[in-house]
Amino acid sequence: MGPAVAEGGKQLMDRTADSRTLQQKTARELIWTSNQSFHGWTCSQCEWNCPLPTLLNDPEAKTAFDRLAAGKFRDHKCADHLSRLGSADDADSFTPRIRKLVTQGFKPKDAVELFLQEIALEYRNQPKVLAQAKADGEDFLRRVRAGLI
Repeated sequence: MGPAVAEGGKQLMDRTADSRTLQQKTARELIWTSNQSFHGWTCSQCEWNCPLPTLLNDPEAKTAFDRLAAGKFRDHKCADHLSRLGSADDADSFTPRIRKLVTQGFKPKDAVELFLQEIALEYRNQPKVLAQAKADGEDFLRRVRAGLI
């Protein structure tokens, strides 16, 4: 009977670990996505999105938009949208590269400066890409200052 109890105890512990993993998997996050075809907020679990209006340039207006998007995100139901198949961050987006530098220990401002230097080397003959990278870096810092990222 002793081994069965130990085995049963192990099963109970495994179920607890599985439920934590399930909770981590089902926890949704509001993610900023910025690439050549889309700029706006997306859900980490489904295809819900809130695109940034194209003519919105004022930083205060962008902050107001961010608050509005956060409210819409809280109200949406993932079941009403298709499941997200891939990563929420596209390969074309610059934001994941900046985030990666921050997770490696760089301060956000230093991460953006380092990122811009990398982009300048990689895309030295493409001024549109350089301008987009600079705009994305500035927007990333604005969102960090506002406490959104």
